[in-house]
Amino acid sequence: MPAHHGVDVALTVPSTDELDEALNGVVADRVASRIAAQDPTLWGPDAESEASIRLSWTQLAESSRPLVAEIEALRAELHDQGIDHVVLCGMGGSSLAPEVICHTAGVDLTVLDSSQPDMVRSALADRLDRTVVVVSSKSGGTVETDSQRRAYEQAFTEAGIDPVQRIVVVTDPGSPLDEQASEAGYRVFRADPHVGGRYSALTAFGLVPSGLAGADIGELLDSAEQAQAALFADDVDNPALRLGVLLGVANRHGVDKLVLADRSGHGIGDWIEQLVAESTGKQGRGILPVVVPDEDAPNFVPSTTDSIITVIGQSQVGVIERTARLAGNLAHATLAATLGDNPPVDDSAVPTALSGYAAVVDGPLGAQMLLWEVAVAVAGRLIGIDPFDQPDVESAKKAARELLDGAGDVPTPDFSEDGIDVYGAGSSLADALDRLLDQIDVERGYLAVQVYLDRIAHADFAEVRETLAEQLTRPVTFGWGPRFLHSTGQFHKGGTPTGVFLQITGTPHDDLAISGRDFTFGSFIDSQAAGDAAVLRDHGRPVLRLHLTDVEAGLARIRELLA
Repeated sequence: MPAHHGVDVALTVPSTDELDEALNGVVADRVASRIAAQDPTLWGPDAESEASIRLSWTQLAESSRPLVAEIEALRAELHDQGIDHVVLCGMGGSSLAPEVICHTAGVDLTVLDSSQPDMVRSALADRLDRTVVVVSSKSGGTVETDSQRRAYEQAFTEAGIDPVQRIVVVTDPGSPLDEQASEAGYRVFRADPHVGGRYSALTAFGLVPSGLAGADIGELLDSAEQAQAALFADDVDNPALRLGVLLGVANRHGVDKLVLADRSGHGIGDWIEQLVAESTGKQGRGILPVVVPDEDAPNFVPSTTDSIITVIGQSQVGVIERTARLAGNLAHATLAATLGDNPPVDDSAVPTALSGYAAVVDGPLGAQMLLWEVAVAVAGRLIGIDPFDQPDVESAKKAARELLDGAGDVPTPDFSEDGIDVYGAGSSLADALDRLLDQIDVERGYLAVQVYLDRIAHADFAEVRETLAEQLTRPVTFGWGPRFLHSTGQFHKGGTPTGVFLQITGTPHDDLAISGRDFTFGSFIDSQAAGDAAVLRDHGRPVLRLHLTDVEAGLARIRELLA
């Protein structure tokens, strides 16, 4: 990262004419300054009600400032007591931003964003005597987070530790969690209720766990504040407008995948993934992020004609000449915009995409978060959707609740082979996989691999994304369940209807009871997977579920079949 406080954006487009026309249009309509002024009419009358209570994120660089001293004081108090291990219990926007902030700062944060019993048990066993738990839920009713809180309350009590001294709550004022935690005597941080979860990086949801873990949250706010004026300027050189217009214009041409290669290595791709997918994926439209490990990964090289390829974390000031040299077989133009002090010139080029659309985005984390937030709001306006609602996220939650309550139909496997229960058509395991993959549209389709397992213990299984992407030559996403239900889950059901879904579940080594609940962590995650699969099928999406009775052996078998 360059040592400056701005954001650099360089874009490649097939032709500048359409982008310039759209860019001049959003400048003439004062879209950037109206976003800053929290104008809810920007996305049409149907979106106005939701937008009117979702735009306070535009001023968080200032409004969140008082939190810094409060959080730092609490961290010092905890350290004086020997409490230096921070666990975050939260889902979606409550966990992805702190995870990125702490990775970027190089500080330790344990993120428990799963209902998988083995993963929950591992977290409970890790340094409990030195642990403070941040329980984060905007609604105050997130079942995963409530279950994790119950597990930690029980673990602390059994260890002779008062949970009131070790649990910190972040929620919206007046939520069920706020009321319950306040009554119990927990320390409660109340976030701005007029900020949606995926836009909450610079609220208490992002700052409390990150600051307690040791990240410099003051610097994070500084970088956002220093970029703020330019990102809200009605100017064709505004990098957020350029990026947002690129996303919107490309989408008009059926370019609805955003392949993200993260050079920073800090995981910002996962945060961008939620922001883009959940904000845009609705009404049969939207942008599907495809997060890849690097620029050599399949789906980035080679890309597909329906993909924008994007690099995060490489300064691109002065790249125009080299981009032109690399263009060769592609008639395109490059547009660069820089905020703040000029960093050193970098000889790297904007990558070449088969679609003609590509971008490079660079800058300090706080500034870059604000950049993407503005850009996605702009893109939503051009695509014609409400970027602040998430209508299809609730449908999967409802289906899971029905299964837990005994109201839904519990699925039964069609057959079993090699210790794997198969839910889907096919005469064998190999045949079932072939039938699923054959349903991918070769021009517009994508495959989503959804794995409801311990994402820490089985982290290396994510490499299967590259294997499949190389074989299929189509975009392939990989999501850990139930984590992805709060990010790409919205796009899967509400976005472009071109997805095919491979769902992998497994029998845990040991199930885990949830205090005060009549279901276990194991039954909960099974219901989440089955509920989401049912909703996907109701939307006409092809789904194959493979349930591994022996997880290690089952994963090895799947790797073998997909090799």
